[in-house]
Amino acid sequence: MSLLSKRLQGISNATNLAGMADITRGIEKESLRVCKEGTIAKTDHPKALGSALTHPRITTDYSEALLEFITPPSNTIDELVSTLSNLHRFTYQHLDNESLWVNSMPCMLGNDADIPIAQYGTSNSGKMKSIYRLGLGHRYGRSMQTIAGIHFNFSVSDELWTFLHEEDKSKLSLTDYKTEGYFRLIRNFRRYFWLLLYLFGAAPAVCSSFVKGRKHQLKPVGGDSHSLHLPFATSLRMGDLGYQSSAQESLVITYNCLDSYIKTLCKAITQTHPQYKAIGVLDSQNHHQQLNDSLLQIENEFYSVIRPKRTARSGQTALNALSSGGVEYIEVRCLDLNPFEPIGINAQQIRFLDLFLMYCLLEDSPLSDDNEYRDLQENQKRMVYEGRNPDLKLHHFGNERSAREWGHEIIAKLQPIAQLMDSHAFSDEYQQALKNESLKLGNEKLTPSAKVLEAMQTQDLTFYKLAQKASTENRQHFLAKPLSDEETAYYETMANESLQKQQEIEADKSISFDEFLKNYYEGYNHCSKAKTQFSTTAD
Repeated sequence: MSLLSKRLQGISNATNLAGMADITRGIEKESLRVCKEGTIAKTDHPKALGSALTHPRITTDYSEALLEFITPPSNTIDELVSTLSNLHRFTYQHLDNESLWVNSMPCMLGNDADIPIAQYGTSNSGKMKSIYRLGLGHRYGRSMQTIAGIHFNFSVSDELWTFLHEEDKSKLSLTDYKTEGYFRLIRNFRRYFWLLLYLFGAAPAVCSSFVKGRKHQLKPVGGDSHSLHLPFATSLRMGDLGYQSSAQESLVITYNCLDSYIKTLCKAITQTHPQYKAIGVLDSQNHHQQLNDSLLQIENEFYSVIRPKRTARSGQTALNALSSGGVEYIEVRCLDLNPFEPIGINAQQIRFLDLFLMYCLLEDSPLSDDNEYRDLQENQKRMVYEGRNPDLKLHHFGNERSAREWGHEIIAKLQPIAQLMDSHAFSDEYQQALKNESLKLGNEKLTPSAKVLEAMQTQDLTFYKLAQKASTENRQHFLAKPLSDEETAYYETMANESLQKQQEIEADKSISFDEFLKNYYEGYNHCSKAKTQFSTTAD
């Protein structure tokens, strides 16, 4: 009996399925604000939405025009979807003739310098956030930072962790065992996430303005020179044109334990990198151009498809939080916006993600090495550019195998997980979600990436015009369903409180920005020297 089967059998016999169905989820969804002409908005972040620095639900990512919605942790999918919808509805009540771009790949872009960097006020923390983004622009170009996506946060209950801890007869503390378990999940996720790129990738094409002056391998869509694509592409966002970095290719993280993860990233944050030293930290007028000249300014700059996470205290680095408390949840970062859904994702996708991540957690997860790390990078590239090619082969534990065949094998392993999840809820929603997604493996025309290209062809529209049309329709969709007075008042209060909180932060002049930055980076020096006590033992 496989380890997965053994664990599922034990869970099925446990009271309340050992809490397996008690999943906590959160979504962070980015969207570009665009003018009615479909170009990036040059307006400031609307004050009616609150402070981008302190608002817990509505903020900005790289650009002043790149909105980010953050749902609170939730144990129900309906609540998650409803909250995300309400954030859209409230936002649209305060956008003046602007829409939210429905695609991950951006709208028509002009010069790089015309893309406005997000502003967070005059406080030390606000300055740091803006300078970090300025540095990203110098390092990678601002256009790359306009790409939008969905981050999916996931954690399982302490009841399940306690059950697995006892089943494995682990001698680790429960906290250490959870951290080791989440790293098991991460290693498996990186082995199998190519399937998510195939099923959910929705960025096979891009406006030609995005690659102006850059080397690329894209081809015109038929006679449409304004749109570029690759015939079998799934998610250009996850390829060389998206959140990838040639400088970071030297950064090999095998995710075998928390200690090596922290030490590797801290080294990348605290040691000078020649390519970025040439940019300089300060210009001739002593204005910051970036936070530092290391390979990474902060850990968020590491472009990983999945991250171990822990909620950090104010002023605490994310790595320090992990070092002191272990992994609390994981963040999936490889999801495109679904342009066929008003909020960019739907309940079926969320249920499939539940199944997929639970499989990654419960399945055997051997330790990884540098060779596998490189193979998985190559699998990502192949799936990005050739994912819908029925003859595609991927690296598979030192060999190669058909992506379709491998995908069907993974789907089969998700089936008993779906059955258990449905038995708890007395429904068939997980099994139905699994069935619907599995159909895409037999028919690539059902994938979002194929549907985007088909819509461009059947409607005779460029990528830009298709996305503009859908964005306008989404605007009408949300404006036609305004929030109730009570709901509106709730979000207005949250916005006003965030503005007040920003004022309070800005009133604190106790230390200079240079001292603030020095204190912040001392956190990395501390955690790089600390020895975490987490085991490196595999299953």
